[in-house]
Order: sequence, then structure tokens, then C-alpha cells
Amino acid sequence: MEILKFTLSGKQAMFKKPEVNAIYYYTYGQIHKPALLGMFGAILGYGGYNQMQKSDKYPAYYQTLKSLQISILPNAQKGYFSKKISCFNNSVGYASREQGGNLIVKEQWLEYPSWDILVLLDCDEANKLAASIMERRCIYIPYLGKNDHLADITQESIVEGNVQENIEQLDCLFPKDMAEIDADENLFGGFKYEEALPIGLDEETNQYQLQRFVYTDMILSNIKDTVWKVDGKQVVFY
Repeated sequence: MEILKFTLSGKQAMFKKPEVNAIYYYTYGQIHKPALLGMFGAILGYGGYNQMQKSDKYPAYYQTLKSLQISILPNAQKGYFSKKISCFNNSVGYASREQGGNLIVKEQWLEYPSWDILVLLDCDEANKLAASIMERRCIYIPYLGKNDHLADITQESIVEGNVQENIEQLDCLFPKDMAEIDADENLFGGFKYEEALPIGLDEETNQYQLQRFVYTDMILSNIKDTVWKVDGKQVVFY
């Protein structure tokens, strides 16, 4: 099976969590599938929330691309990217009711994030995306969550993937319920990154549907999905 592979990186990224407090806006620690689909929709020129009609269940990009099978491999030590709080002024007149219309925004950003992204080329939309990325064409500029953070797509290639059996480790983010960490085989530890990340959009509200994801070097058992070997890495698609 052919698979699109590329490295996605940037100076900063901000994948905003919907939960906010009165002071800060926080980011998820990893890019997630809905964010990737939004970026792919920008590359292919599909409409977003502003173009939705009353009869639409989803934005055009999500409706068209939601069945794409992707895998995310963090290029980070133990899965964690550095984060920092950035403060800046939003001085457009409608930003704040404070005197002068100046809103002070405090956001958490990921610093120098990088991922290897894999897309299974098993449908027409996946092949259209692969053609655009391989030819370095886009309709709209791709961003890492916000238009403050430009996305850099490099090392794009089409590679072969093969189904593997009797696998005990994965090199990608994967849904927690897809495999079990074998406690008996991990007596001397290892690293484990875990976070509840968006996996899709709710049909009624278009809010994020969350699922717990894991990235680890530990030995796994009872892997419930098909494992692929791609460029020496063992991954699952979702």
C-alpha cells in the first residue's frame, strides 16, 4: 500500500483547548486529527466554518476529509514539546471594551514542534492531497492551529507500507484503548506520554470529540488494530 509521508514543523504551534479561564488560553500538547484535516482542507481549498449553510452538518473540509486514515509520529524527546506563555496586544477596535479597545492576550504555545505525518493513500481525496503536497501546491496557506504559526512541510515522499504481525511496540500516537502496556515486560520503565486529544467533531454541536492517546516506547500487548511498517516505523492509522 502506498503512503504519503512528510515532516510537519514550525517555530510555534497553538491547538487551542476549548476550556479557557479568565487569564490564559491553553494548547493541546500534540497536533490532532481534526487540526490536520483543517490544514489539509486549506491545502485543497475546501470551505470551513464561515462557509457553512444551515443544512450542513459539518464544514466542507471535514465532511470531505474525515475518512482519511492518518498516523502521527512526534519528533520530540519522550513525546513532549516545550511550551511557553506568550503575551501580546490585540488592538483592533472591537477586541475589547476596555478604554482604547486594547485586549491583552495570554496564550500557551508549543515551541519548535515537529511531527512525521503519514496518510494512507486508499481513496481519491488522499491521492489529491498527496499530489498537492508532492508538487508543493496549496490553495490557502497551511497553519499550525492559528494563522500566527506558519506550517513548514518538508521531506515529502510516497513510501510503501506493509502489514505486520506479532508487534510489541508502536512508534506513533495511538488511541489508549487500542493496546495495553505490558506491566511484566516494562519492569525497568520507559517513557509514556498520555493526553485526551480531539479525534473528531460532534455532529450536533461541531465540538471536539475527545479520546485518550498514548505515545510510548514500552512493550505493548493485545494490539487491536492493523499495524503497518512504514520506513522502519511501526504505526497504526485512525
